[in-house]
Amino acid sequence: MTGYPSSSGSPIFIIFFLAVVAFLIVSYWKVYTKAGEPGWGALVPFYNLYLYCKIAGRPGWWWVLLMVPLVNIVVGIIVAIDFARAFGKSTGFGVGLWILSPVFVPILAFGPAKYTKPMPTRG
Repeated sequence: MTGYPSSSGSPIFIIFFLAVVAFLIVSYWKVYTKAGEPGWGALVPFYNLYLYCKIAGRPGWWWVLLMVPLVNIVVGIIVAIDFARAFGKSTGFGVGLWILSPVFVPILAFGPAKYTKPMPTRG
C-alpha cells in the first residue's frame, strides 16, 4: 500500500514533541517558583493541580472538581482566570490560559509578571 508516510513515528516528530514537553515543564516549574511554591510540584500528577488551585487563590480541594466531566470546564475557566489575576493579568489572559496554555504559561514564566497572593476565597 502506498501513501504518505506516518509523521507521528518519525524521529524528527518525536524530538520536536519532546522539546515542546520539556519547554512546558520548565515553564510550569518557573511559574510555580514565581508563586513561591515548589517548582518540582509541576511534575507530580494531582499535586500540580492542587498547587494550581492554591496559586489561583482557590481552595486546594478544587483539584477534585477538575476531574469531574463537564464541571471541569466551568471550574477550569474560573481557576485559569484567577490564576491569571494572581499574576496581574486580565480576564482575557485567563481565558487564553485556559484555551491555549502552551502559549500563555511561557508568557507568565518568562515575562515580567509578578505573583501577588490573591485573597482567599470561600469553599
